[in-house]
Amino acid sequence: MNSAINPDTGKYDRIPILDMGSYLAGDAGAREKLASEIRHVQENIGFSVFINHGVNFGLLDGAYAAMKKFFALPLEEKKKHTIDDTSLGYVPIRSTMYVSSVINRNTKKDLNETLTIARDRPDDHPAVQERRRFHGPNRWPEIDGFRGAIVAYQEAIEVMGHNLLPLYALALDKPADFFAPFFTDPIMWSRNAYYPPVQPEDNQFGIAPHCDHSFLTMLPLADEPGLQVLGRDGQWMWPDPVEGGIVVNTGEFLNRWSNGRFLATPHRVVQPSRERYSIATFFNPDSDTSSEALDTCVDEDNPPKFEPMTMQAYVEHYIDSNYLRGAGGTQDND
Repeated sequence: MNSAINPDTGKYDRIPILDMGSYLAGDAGAREKLASEIRHVQENIGFSVFINHGVNFGLLDGAYAAMKKFFALPLEEKKKHTIDDTSLGYVPIRSTMYVSSVINRNTKKDLNETLTIARDRPDDHPAVQERRRFHGPNRWPEIDGFRGAIVAYQEAIEVMGHNLLPLYALALDKPADFFAPFFTDPIMWSRNAYYPPVQPEDNQFGIAPHCDHSFLTMLPLADEPGLQVLGRDGQWMWPDPVEGGIVVNTGEFLNRWSNGRFLATPHRVVQPSRERYSIATFFNPDSDTSSEALDTCVDEDNPPKFEPMTMQAYVEHYIDSNYLRGAGGTQDND
């Protein structure tokens, strides 16, 4: 990991690569060592690329294939699945503008189209029946094998999320099982995106500079690059093209929960020269989880910095602030 740190500045000049292999194998001391590495990453850059994470990339390939079939449909067909009051469904190109960005005045609508899909739940699940946002029901396209391919990958990436929880708990000086009770029915949803190779205007991006809302975001490295991460020196960095790598970053909810200790780092997607597909999974705790600052992250010299909010309230606030009305938010289209 230390090879990603510039010896002259002490800052990261590359996205660090973290190996989960020994930890998942149960090797002695591996969990604590990896947790220590995560602590350093999260306090200094907020992004890393995990390898040997146990996610079957054959399932990821199946999810990509399903998404490509959907985005290849005529626009009128895709609009039949337009995002609704559950904040799930299809979002056309030029439908988001991240006005909450802390590092750029974003003025142009993003050049991507997405299909937002929540962690699959049964029809009789209480949150699905009440149409709680980000819980369901999903807007499943009538494409053979689509739902099965997406759910198979969902289940695989959720396992990774749960495997990360003990590491992040230890990194925050809590017991390894601390986060488990907060993730019994996680608000987990994916932003399945297609970036067409179109020419951007000035100050226009695939996704403009922003920070995620999430506890954690998990994003497999795409075949076509686009993601850039803002370093502490103000320079934009590309993740190294690591085979089988999954980018993991802290979002604003964990930043608040850790009282600012774990960074929510700005990042963006520059418009690609070829078609680009990506599946970003936002791994969040249960709806009623509060972001009240952890006791290991406050003291007399570092009092709580943020007003506590529930996970449900925070993700709704974030989407409503940054997404246009036609994309599930409350921002005006003009």
